[in-house]
Parts: sequence; C-alpha cells; structure tokens
Amino acid sequence: MSSTPENRQKVTVPAIVRRKATGERISMITAYDATFARLVDEAGVDMILVGDSVGMVVQGVDNTLPVGLEEMAYHVELVARTRPRALVVGDLPFGSYQVSPQQAVESSIVLMKRGAECVKLEGGTHMAETIDAIARIDIPVMGHIGLTPQSVHRMGGHKVQGRQAGYEAGGRDRLLEDAVAVERAGAFALVIEGVPRDLAKEITAKVSIPTIGIGAGPDCDGQVLVLHDVLGLSPTRYKFAKSFIDLRQQIIDATAAYVTEVQSGAWPDDAHSFH
Repeated sequence: MSSTPENRQKVTVPAIVRRKATGERISMITAYDATFARLVDEAGVDMILVGDSVGMVVQGVDNTLPVGLEEMAYHVELVARTRPRALVVGDLPFGSYQVSPQQAVESSIVLMKRGAECVKLEGGTHMAETIDAIARIDIPVMGHIGLTPQSVHRMGGHKVQGRQAGYEAGGRDRLLEDAVAVERAGAFALVIEGVPRDLAKEITAKVSIPTIGIGAGPDCDGQVLVLHDVLGLSPTRYKFAKSFIDLRQQIIDATAAYVTEVQSGAWPDDAHSFH
C-alpha cells in the first residue's frame, strides 16, 4: 500500500529513477502557484511540473514560445515556497538553452536557485550535448521528446509525432534515436508527448530511465497532465486529457449566484456583518 500524503517521504530524483525497476507508476501534474501546489501535493502527486505551459494556461498566449526565463523562475519560486513532498521540476523555456550548452547550464542554475529540484528541456539527439553539460554539474535533467511544444512551427501545429517511419525530425526512427540519446546524455527521466501508443511502449522498453507519458498511451512508467485539464477548467477538451471534475461550470455557477445575491441585496447579510 502506498503512503498517505501526510506520512509519505520527500520524493527525490533517485526515488523516481528506482520506480523503473519496481514498476510503481509515477504521477506528475503541472502547478504554477502556491495555492495549487499545496493542493496537488496534499493529494499525493509524485512530481510537480512548473511548466512553460503557463503561457497558454495562465497567461493566455497561443503557445509556449513567449515565456521567458525570469517568468519561469518566478513560478518555480511560488511552487517551491510550499516545500512540497513532491519533486519540483522546473521547465527551461524557449530561448534559455538552445544557444549553447553554457547558456543551458546558466539557465538551469537560475531555476535551481529559485527552488527547482531538477530541470526539463525539449529535444533529442541535437540536445544530447546540452543535457550532458547540465548533468555534469549535478543538476538532474528530465528530457522531453515527441510532440515538443517549443517546436510548434516546425511541426505545423501541435500534432502527433512518430506516425511515419524515418529519421527526419518527428519520424518514428528518429524518436527512438532521440530517446536513447537523451538517456546516454545523462537524463534521469524522459517525457514522451503526443506519439502513438505502440511507439511509446517501445521507447519505454528500450531505455533504462523512467518514461512519463502525455498523449502517449498507458504503457509509459508514469503520466503527466496539465492541472487545469484535470480539473475541467479549460473550455477545450483534448483527446489525450481527462477532466476528473467539471470545476469550470461549478465556478461559473457559483460566481453567477454571487452576482445575483449582490444585485438583489441578499449579500452580505447580517450574519456576515461586523457589529
């Protein structure tokens, strides 16, 4: 039986790595502030991803590209302040690591100083040297292959990758190479996003590090979802996501009830007034 949220131990990078051998599934979810970080940690999630998806989910932009390093550092700090038992994963945003391995190291240090316990970056074979550079200074790195949101323009949108054979970017054979390259470079885990189930299963069997799937089927070692999708807060429903509750409608209904009572004079009543 798994530990309750109250008595479970702090989740560490070595603990996540061991899950591959034990077969215990890994849960990861996004959070961008202290309020939601406390809630998901109390629920018992293993890892909190402070993702650059904050751009689309919170900031209202069309993709993750506009998100900057200081913005990510700010949100990492908000989550880290809660001192969660979950492992805090800081996402390296677009433009903070692509220039050179040295830039990637410096950006990773920024996130670690603000409370991240590991960093995540997108890319496979072409990012191997960068992953190696970060890992060599003992900053744990999580890889990310498949549908990589920072490559939205190359992919022509957020589209499933790996459906076609081939070694070009997004090809099935290339993604297998990407997974091996990320592992050999020193990543401790690998996010696989937006690929066919059978490919994710093959990658999971091929690498010795845990795989975390999103839109990659049930055969990965763990799963990650955006919290706002889990809570049903997004007006859009995605094939790869599941709303475990419809908070969006509940929030609309509750707020509408508040507006009605304010307009009618029913709120606040005497019981909620000071005397």
